[in-house]
Amino acid sequence: MAEFQEKLRLQHENSMHTELEKLLTTAKPSEAEISRKDFEGFKQLFHHFLQEKGPSVDWAKIQRPPEGSIQPYEKIKLKGLPADVASSLNKLAVVKLNGGLGTSMGCKGPKSLISVRNENTFLDLTVQQIEHLNKSYNADVPLVLMNSFNTDEDTKKILQKYSHHRVKIHTFNQSRYPRINKESLLPVATNMGLTGENEEAWYPPGHGDIYASFFNSGLLDKLIAEGKEYIFVSNIDNLGATVDLHILNHLMSQPSDKRCEFVMEVTDKTRADVKGGTLTQYDGKLRLLEIAQVPKAHVDEFKSVTKFKIFNTNNLWISLPAIKRLHEKNAMDMEIIVNPKTLNGGLNVIQLETAVGAAMKSFDNALGINVPRSRFLPVKTTSDLLLVMSNLYSMNAGSLTMSPKREFPTTPHVKLGSSFTKVQDFLKRIESIPDMLELDHLTVSGDVTFGKQVTLKGTVIIIANHGDRIDIPAGAMLENKIVSGNLRILDH
Repeated sequence: MAEFQEKLRLQHENSMHTELEKLLTTAKPSEAEISRKDFEGFKQLFHHFLQEKGPSVDWAKIQRPPEGSIQPYEKIKLKGLPADVASSLNKLAVVKLNGGLGTSMGCKGPKSLISVRNENTFLDLTVQQIEHLNKSYNADVPLVLMNSFNTDEDTKKILQKYSHHRVKIHTFNQSRYPRINKESLLPVATNMGLTGENEEAWYPPGHGDIYASFFNSGLLDKLIAEGKEYIFVSNIDNLGATVDLHILNHLMSQPSDKRCEFVMEVTDKTRADVKGGTLTQYDGKLRLLEIAQVPKAHVDEFKSVTKFKIFNTNNLWISLPAIKRLHEKNAMDMEIIVNPKTLNGGLNVIQLETAVGAAMKSFDNALGINVPRSRFLPVKTTSDLLLVMSNLYSMNAGSLTMSPKREFPTTPHVKLGSSFTKVQDFLKRIESIPDMLELDHLTVSGDVTFGKQVTLKGTVIIIANHGDRIDIPAGAMLENKIVSGNLRILDH
């Protein structure tokens, strides 16, 4: 049986290699070299995929992280800052993951170009933050954007507007991998084109691809040559992911033989975060455990807030020389995420991905730092957008901070219904962003609009039944109210 399976594996692998070679013959001369490098990475991933059987972790081996492997942020902050912050900053580059489109929020083009606050986009805020750092400390922290073939062209057009800002901006592209037919395990692409029948044939392979594509772009070596030692990596839609000088100082003040090569910022789980990856001890190494790796029988245990108390924010601090060393030795060990998709024509495909945090176990002296929740402020939906556009936050030099006028540091729970999913509908339905300083919970469902200067406090639930419409009038103040039907206001 094992012999037969091995034979089948080799067959699949050989067929895949043949198809990839055929595809390469259709590449434009200018792209052939890049595509070949991409395919080398894909072949390795496909090889691992064929080897794997079932979930990639043995549940019995999972242990809680040992004392000291996850440090409280407060302890790191106690050290204070050195007199010369600039010399540490000059060894840092900021990398933003910028491969995603705004489709889930009903927008065309890169997600980073959606306006989130006073006409500022995610990218504007990032540039403002880093420029402010460079000016305040007379430092030279560059911004690096990891684009994908979906976002590269549009992003590059926009970058011209920052040419007079005090921040150097570099870009590199994530790999482009072929989606594979779930049945035949062969690429669905017929040539290297991105349009027509091949429009859905390609995908960027998750942010774990950062190591190989950063290395292949030549930018990793360039930054090392410029004296950069660490990168701070985060998702561009996490508005809480700003450069933290205390974490940077902690990294820079380690003795050279105990240098921490990888820091993962984690934060306490709430009920909303049960699916987030968590840190465990596994085979003597600190390791990221994602929900996709958990055997079905243990998923509820994984989601429990008592056993696994923290989750990964995907704010990561990684040593550049360590990335270079591990990549050159081919020692970057990341689990494969198999992501099933259905194309528009109904064809079932799979895409093989990896996650940037999964490589943690390959680095030396890796550390988790338990940071305040404020460092995790992702904008994935218009519900999140409502929060960050509101008076709950004040903005200074591109950074959002919770308003001191809010009595509780927690963020309200906001659930906007499907009529608000697209940004343009959201903006049409809300004439001006309500005052939410004293809001705990907001649920809105159905055909609802908000007039100007509405105030929401406590728990507010607004449900327009099918065929009804609710217009919250300008200047209304709703405190602990349930509004249903067609504008009936009841006490909650």
